[in-house]
Amino acid sequence: MDSVTIAKLLAFVIYLAAMVFVGLSSASKNNNASDFFLGGRKLGPWFTALSAEASDSSAWLLMGLPGLCYLGGFKETFWTALGLILGTYLSWLFVAKALRKCSIAFGDSITIPEFLTNRFKDKSRVLSVVSVVFIVLFFTIYVASGFVACAKLFNSVFGLPYNAGLVIGLVVILSYTIMGGYLAVCTTDFIQGTLIFVAFVVSSIVIVISLGGAGNAIGQAHNFMGKALNGDFGDELLKKFTANKNFSVTSIISAMAWGLGYFGMPHIIVRFMGIRSNKEVTTARRVGITWMIVSYIGTFIIGTLGTAYLLPNVLSGGAAETVFSVTMMKMYPAFIAGLFLCAILAASMSTADSQLLVASSAVSQDIFKGLINPNADEKTVLKISRVTVFLIAAVAFVLSLDQTSTIFGLVSYAWAGFGGSFGPLILLALYWRGITNKGAIAGLVVGGVTVVAWHNLSGGIFDIYEILPAFVFNLIVAVVVSLLDKNKDAQMLAEFDNYKKMAD
Repeated sequence: MDSVTIAKLLAFVIYLAAMVFVGLSSASKNNNASDFFLGGRKLGPWFTALSAEASDSSAWLLMGLPGLCYLGGFKETFWTALGLILGTYLSWLFVAKALRKCSIAFGDSITIPEFLTNRFKDKSRVLSVVSVVFIVLFFTIYVASGFVACAKLFNSVFGLPYNAGLVIGLVVILSYTIMGGYLAVCTTDFIQGTLIFVAFVVSSIVIVISLGGAGNAIGQAHNFMGKALNGDFGDELLKKFTANKNFSVTSIISAMAWGLGYFGMPHIIVRFMGIRSNKEVTTARRVGITWMIVSYIGTFIIGTLGTAYLLPNVLSGGAAETVFSVTMMKMYPAFIAGLFLCAILAASMSTADSQLLVASSAVSQDIFKGLINPNADEKTVLKISRVTVFLIAAVAFVLSLDQTSTIFGLVSYAWAGFGGSFGPLILLALYWRGITNKGAIAGLVVGGVTVVAWHNLSGGIFDIYEILPAFVFNLIVAVVVSLLDKNKDAQMLAEFDNYKKMAD
């Protein structure tokens, strides 16, 4: 092993050891389920904001989107980024405070399925079961994308076999998520979010200066695109650039529709429930939005200008998703490159750990304690949660063994699943007095099924990203069924009125 590889390996070992240490140090602070799943609602605005954004912007931010930009898909990246920034801002504005208050008012709920069950007085528990099914399904797909990112990272940096990278990612993420719970996840997310931010800012400045300033850099990137469209770099790259050049109005609508996902993303909106005070939401929103804007600018710069910066090296096909890691290795000394490459690992881990925690809380709290054993004590619930984390990770690991999987494709499917299933329900639960339990169940089922069905169809109108039709159909069905059903539940109506009167 040469000195360069040793230096990069040392950076990775230090980072991974720090994450595991956080998990161990947080384990003693979990005295009950509320601590493990929601941190006792004690997190401040900075930790909440960076945890929310880091767990949102998974490895697709440092691999999927830069790879798309590298292949000439900067138009799609721009509209997707714009939709996501608008979506997260509106989510912080209209969901954060309201959800924290509403989740407390309706039974002090600590998970999304529990909140929906309490909000809609679902004594049948059908809503809870359907919610958990969709959460486990789509989070398993989402977690698989994180494992794929780890495998690609270790392969591109150390030349490790794909499967070896998967195992390393699995072991580290499982270790601190199972031990530390919500506090560990949010603390590591804060560290990871900071690392990602610094990596983008510093590297973007360096790459622009290295290419002779902004004007020269853009000119060189444009020249690369022209050569790619002429087939100078091979047929595979030509096909990719040609496909990304034909970006239609339908494509813009689909890209912007990504923003709808924020209203129903369990691992993000649960951060709103865990913040210490509603008065701190404004600070958290400003921190989160600033982080997002800077990070997406970094995605554009590194992905697009990386085409010229990496020459004569040309990345084709799936290798384009390694543009960030290859750029870091060329740009910095080995140890510094290793630290910044940990940003990719950070992005993968910060999302996967959050998703595993939310999925496990849904199974242990809402299925095991809610249906199977209502009298289960806190220790038993925590044990079931930890076992669930392991089982979901194992299934995601099996899915990620498919080396043809792309990070962007996996994330896209899971993102649509959550946005289309839970987004309309969360908004209606917070703002419409008239929604009923039957309306909520009908909307949830229609939204989830639409995502799965639409995702597996292609051509014609089905070129629209599945999150949009799922969100619209969910909303329409939930409203129509609720109007026909008519909300006559006196307790639900009274609690909703009291919630609206609660002070921030």
